[in-house]
Amino acid sequence: MLRFQTFILTCWQVLLIVVIWMIANIFVHYFHIPVPSNLVGMCLLLILVFAKIIRPNWLRLGATWLLAEMLLFFVPAVMAVVNYPQLVRQHGLQIVSVICLSTLCVIISTSWVVDKMHHIEVKLARRRSLQNAANKRGSRL
Repeated sequence: MLRFQTFILTCWQVLLIVVIWMIANIFVHYFHIPVPSNLVGMCLLLILVFAKIIRPNWLRLGATWLLAEMLLFFVPAVMAVVNYPQLVRQHGLQIVSVICLSTLCVIISTSWVVDKMHHIEVKLARRRSLQNAANKRGSRL
């Protein structure tokens, strides 16, 4: 029974992630935004998490399942390589260069954003602790 409940919960979480992506997709097409809808969806999800409308635990099982099955999403790309070997022969080095460069850009930008967010969280935690200490001192007087 527990496995069935976990399965249902995972399905609901994946469905919620898909709905967020669909909303982002509609938003991108309606406003003609030159950004992929998955990126807009992640930003929308980030806003919802920071606004405490959605808790990360509400999506944990679904996101874990999607990440575990990520290879499944790359099968079409692998099939394209198998179906078009002449493309790989002619432009293989360029394709690999673009993949490596874009991966490097993603890693660098992600680490930069994580570092900046960490600094912001540390500052906010310090500010909260100073406010709590001031409130405690003020209540004693």
